[in-house]
Amino acid sequence: MQVADVLVAGAGPAGWALAHACADRGLRTALVAPRPRRVWWQTYGVWADECGPAVAKTVSDAIAFGRREHSLNRRYAILDNDATLRKLSSAPIAVLDDRMTARHDGPLGSTVELASGRLVAAALVIDATGAARDTGRGTGGGAAEQTAVGGYVSDAADLVPPGKALFMDWRGGDGTFLYAVPVGDRVLVEETSLAARPGMALADLRARLARRGLALDPALGEERVRFPLDAPRPRGPAFGAAAGLIHPATGYSVGTSLTLAPSVADAIAEALPRGPVAARHAVRQTVWPRSARLVHALRRKGLRALLRMPPARLPDFFDAFFALPAELQHAYLSGRTDVRGTVAAMAALFGSSSWAVKRDLAR
Repeated sequence: MQVADVLVAGAGPAGWALAHACADRGLRTALVAPRPRRVWWQTYGVWADECGPAVAKTVSDAIAFGRREHSLNRRYAILDNDATLRKLSSAPIAVLDDRMTARHDGPLGSTVELASGRLVAAALVIDATGAARDTGRGTGGGAAEQTAVGGYVSDAADLVPPGKALFMDWRGGDGTFLYAVPVGDRVLVEETSLAARPGMALADLRARLARRGLALDPALGEERVRFPLDAPRPRGPAFGAAAGLIHPATGYSVGTSLTLAPSVADAIAEALPRGPVAARHAVRQTVWPRSARLVHALRRKGLRALLRMPPARLPDFFDAFFALPAELQHAYLSGRTDVRGTVAAMAALFGSSSWAVKRDLAR
């Protein structure tokens, strides 16, 4: 039987970031997942100030459009997946190419059964396997989802100037936006449905992207995105999207996971000498302190506003949001424990919006 202080289940950026942070603090750390060293195929965009231990492939100045252009005064990064995985996996971590099939928690720790028949005894097991699906708990039944379809072009200077990342472009006015970011010497473009219940079909997004007349390179494949925005928080120790860290109104979670991992590892290292129960409690309190729960509830209100807003009004809504002072934008987008900043951002957005948008928000 293999023995560990911490066993992380899941080999995405969140799982590897937490395993790396735990090992860095001297904890006997194991990570289990099928093909755990496989480089992630997804393109991950994060705010440059939220890269944490990750390696950025491209860093650009972010711009956005509602009906007019806005400079976001914040840099945007695309992760270098290969370099990031090499860096995170360089820590002394016992890597298990396997799958967790059963877990038995007790006051003295956990025993995990793997698909191969092996057993792992760990003081603490943390789920980092991705977002759980909400099949009915959310308002209206089923999860609100973000969906997107995209590909790569060699020249997109007419869409986004060199050195820039197009965070959102709502000028189409039909309820979806274009996302365009440099990745190496090419530009990734995606037609994105920010929030819908159920999520917009990928075929519909593919058709909308085709109508833009972009010369996508078929040899580089197609990017597909679908994930829940209002996934439920789990009861047991979890991290990343599995812990419900997805921003309900934007869909972002990777940057939060990268920056939060060291704090969670610190909490585990401090609590583990008091026993597994104390460590589980420490993880939950570090990932979801009361302030974060309050901010999350406010962000879910933002999600409901987006779901109810007529598509033609979304450009006006985002013009008002991106005209807010940079510190208020940052509070709403990234301040997951900043209750005061989140309330101030939402109040300022309401106050500066058109009467038509005000009516939608008030409803």
